[in-house]
Amino acid sequence: MPGLTIGDTIPNLEVDSTHGKIKLHDFIGDSWIIIFSHPGDFTPVCTTELGKIAAYAEEFVKRGVKLLGLSCDDVQSHNEWIKDIEAYTPGCKVKYPIIADPKTEVIKQLNMVDPDEKDSSGNLVPSRALHIVGPDKKVKLSFLYPASTGRNIDEVLRVVESLQKAAKHKVATPANWKPGEPVVISPSVSNEQAKEMFPQGYTTVDLPSKKDYLRFTNV
Repeated sequence: MPGLTIGDTIPNLEVDSTHGKIKLHDFIGDSWIIIFSHPGDFTPVCTTELGKIAAYAEEFVKRGVKLLGLSCDDVQSHNEWIKDIEAYTPGCKVKYPIIADPKTEVIKQLNMVDPDEKDSSGNLVPSRALHIVGPDKKVKLSFLYPASTGRNIDEVLRVVESLQKAAKHKVATPANWKPGEPVVISPSVSNEQAKEMFPQGYTTVDLPSKKDYLRFTNV
């Protein structure tokens, strides 16, 4: 069975977490959500990541995005680990729930398994995976890093903004785009439609092909 990927509906699992039992679809509600997995509690890269995500939490809240961590240890272990996370990143508070998955069942269903890594007992461990899920409960974007590489939370925030703009305006974001910069108009939008949809105007890049497909606007 192929793993969960972009366009798939996230399974409506009921999971244990540091905030009690959570049913995923109920937790998502009408929000966007970022679900991110970690190879284990009390591990160095994960401790830096969870602290950094907590430090950015308000930025995600402003954009209507909930946060949900996951690690393959139990809730008691998570709660002890949170003390380390908050101590390492001064001023951060881990207010988001962290799923407990000691039987590694949730990571399999959410396609967050690292096929090359196993713990000392030979069990599967999570990859450094992250899914951004829309209010329609579908996966919009996935990152999949090996355990050795920590994520860039600025990039996570950037792609959230890109996804939300694309969902709202029929636009896409060009390479290295940052919030506030021009976006490109989707090829599915005709020039006539573009004039109506983007009354602020747009510019078309003059290319050797003379095809007018590269159109920039501000939204």
